[in-house]
Amino acid sequence: MKTTVKTMDYDKVMALPRPEHKHPRKPNIFWRTLIRFLCIFGMMGTKFRYETEGFEKISKDEPCLILMNHTCFQDMEVAYRILYPRPLNIVASNDGFIGFFGLMPWLMRTIGCVPTQKFVSDLRLVQDMQYCFKTLKTSVLMYPEACYSFDGTATTLPAKMGILLKKYDVPVIMIETFGAFGRNPLYNELKIRRHVPITAKARVLYTREEIREKSVRELSEGVEAAFGFDHFRWQQEQGLKIHQDFRADGLHRILYKCTDCGVEGQMEGRGTTVTCRHCGKQWELTEGGALKALEGETKISHIPNWYRWEREQVREEILAGTYRLDSDVEIAMQVDYKAIYKVGRGHLTHDNAGFRLSGCDGRLDYVQKPQSHYSLYADYYWYEMADVICIGDADTHYFCFFENGESVAKIRLAAEEMYKLYKAKKPVAPATDENAAE
Repeated sequence: MKTTVKTMDYDKVMALPRPEHKHPRKPNIFWRTLIRFLCIFGMMGTKFRYETEGFEKISKDEPCLILMNHTCFQDMEVAYRILYPRPLNIVASNDGFIGFFGLMPWLMRTIGCVPTQKFVSDLRLVQDMQYCFKTLKTSVLMYPEACYSFDGTATTLPAKMGILLKKYDVPVIMIETFGAFGRNPLYNELKIRRHVPITAKARVLYTREEIREKSVRELSEGVEAAFGFDHFRWQQEQGLKIHQDFRADGLHRILYKCTDCGVEGQMEGRGTTVTCRHCGKQWELTEGGALKALEGETKISHIPNWYRWEREQVREEILAGTYRLDSDVEIAMQVDYKAIYKVGRGHLTHDNAGFRLSGCDGRLDYVQKPQSHYSLYADYYWYEMADVICIGDADTHYFCFFENGESVAKIRLAAEEMYKLYKAKKPVAPATDENAAE
């Protein structure tokens, strides 16, 4: 899937008018039926089946907040297969409103999509969702993780979800998919493993009465628990075998640091194996979804545990003040729904003081503090271009493409851990050029 990209001078991009706010639309039965019909083709070969639980507690036309884990592009197809003909508004990333010869904003709004900025405090989205519930009388489908899972477990969720549930005062449905991540994991360069079936479970997480009875903390903890999935563990428990000989392609995007020699940036996932080019250690990604060293000890066999170990390593660097990103980047921007604008080259640093992006002959100088964003939008092979991270505010997004193979996974882990440490008021050593990690 691609998007519209234009090359434009930075000053001209900054001078472009920002899109005016528009209320969400209720998708009519024609569009709902068309999408449901198209989902039949999108789900071919998945052997899709699902089960529901507790739906007798809510009426068929009652507006609900629908929460869903985000694993691959087919998530929306799964939701429509389960929830049709219930009218849905769908919270969608604003970069998804670009393209299709300028018709995408109209199309996305017509089918009920509501634009938002990922990992940015968006009061307008809160108001738009309330408008859907109270004025349009529609349900809202939301992926609170805001982006696809990297390692098959939940991405960091926004804090205090319980406050929103209290505000909206509508039943909450949870949809969890199984197999979708294994069929099309983000790291695998858009290669579809066609022999992996997809199933789903939809359950009423909270009725209106339960939302009114429970505290904000209880509601938030319930949502956190609902997102406590692990798709690699599920695969192993189900005995599901993935036979494709490209199943480890791109796995170094997650496993960027060797557990044996500790060197970063030398891992390579190709075929069915992951190799550290520095020490020569090799692991096979077995058909059952576990890692197995071809020689010697397998220190970590479970991919989410490896990713968790990398998070702990990053946290230690932050506490010591040795974490630092210092990279040249290609910069693109989004300020409207017409295009992604390439504005030239620049330089990005990230340390305990946050992000600093400079470029465009000194005209661009953007600073983002660690405590301002609870996570970071990072993506692999973004719109078939390259691995990317995105920083910015509600008006302007800066997409940074790296030139030397930097791990966007590590950068996101670092952003999340800095936020946690600042919020917890943990003492963090200031990063300096002298003690910064190479």
